[in-house]
Amino acid sequence: MKLTHYGHACVLVDLPGAEGSTRVLFDPGTYSQGFEDLRDVDLIMITHAHPDHLDPNRLAALVSANPDAQLVVGEGTLAALDDPAYPNSMRQPQHVVVPGQKLSLHGVEIVVTGGEHACIHPALPASENLGYLLNSSVFHPGDAFDEVPTAVDVLLLPIGGPWMKIGEGIDYLRSVAPRTVVPIHQAGLAEVHQNMHCQLLRNLAPEGSEVVVLEHATPQDLSF
Repeated sequence: MKLTHYGHACVLVDLPGAEGSTRVLFDPGTYSQGFEDLRDVDLIMITHAHPDHLDPNRLAALVSANPDAQLVVGEGTLAALDDPAYPNSMRQPQHVVVPGQKLSLHGVEIVVTGGEHACIHPALPASENLGYLLNSSVFHPGDAFDEVPTAVDVLLLPIGGPWMKIGEGIDYLRSVAPRTVVPIHQAGLAEVHQNMHCQLLRNLAPEGSEVVVLEHATPQDLSF
């Protein structure tokens, strides 16, 4: 498979299949750059509606440029897409999913996990968060460290945010124990802290897990 990180939580996954690759884009949000010019995207998957995971205006342009792309969202994201200025495929997404649901789209087997965003502070209202598992191989947890239903090859691991500390990320990495961990959700960290957190992951990753830091907007092949 091929992964491209467009910053923060936005990752493009090119999954090989019998009839060519399927292109899956996660969380094109306000802190991410470079996804705007993508073409031939098959699936666009939104974990939740916080702006750093969903930029509706740029998503509208992306959907218009990729008319065959199917949008996968949760119930909590619908309100953020309800604007007459947006394409109908955004306002009425093809797939509105709930935790525990399983789908097969473009030859990709998808399991929806999660349900609730990790707590930032008890004084703030709870909000939705979905995780997506692709082909029992690639997992994007959104903004929560929920249980993964199976062993995975690639974990897209948040390393910074007001809802987490890096020790929790390390514990999650050790519990999931993927073959490859790709640090994401780092835009709120200064570069020195990004580097420090990635080094902590390398030092404390379980045996058999490799930390792969992706260069911005640069595709990287992963083989298993």
